[in-house]
Amino acid sequence: MDTKNRIVIQRSYAAAIEDVWDLWTTKDGIESWWGPEGFRVEVRKLDLRPAGELHYAMIAVAPEMVSFMQQSKMPVVQECHMRYTEIIPHRRLSYVHRADFIPGVDPYDVAHLVELEATRDRVLLTLTFDRMHDDTWTQRAAQGWEQELGKLGKVLSK
Repeated sequence: MDTKNRIVIQRSYAAAIEDVWDLWTTKDGIESWWGPEGFRVEVRKLDLRPAGELHYAMIAVAPEMVSFMQQSKMPVVQECHMRYTEIIPHRRLSYVHRADFIPGVDPYDVAHLVELEATRDRVLLTLTFDRMHDDTWTQRAAQGWEQELGKLGKVLSK
């Protein structure tokens, strides 16, 4: 894998691998943590199989995020689309996320890979994803995932 054109983030969670998997692959799970701080998500469609799709709305709810979206000329509610490319239950989830929300930039695909590894009492999660079209958007994506994986940890600790 060409890591110079990809971002890799790792997290370790004190959780059962089944619980981590469920939070990535079910409507209730995804809605419980997905989206950076200041956003919430509503799953519209979830077809968990290779070539299946996840459609969801990412909704800005925090006043500062609503303001940021409006100033950036982006909708406060973004309809997002992903296509699953590989699913190995409790081990590997691969998908392509359509980046079609960036003002002035033609839509393009961003590949993501989620790998889970169970240890005695923890789960090691490795998230690998493509860089975006420029450094600013790549940094935003990485910051967003850092926040989201933090939210995932909070849900798992309940």
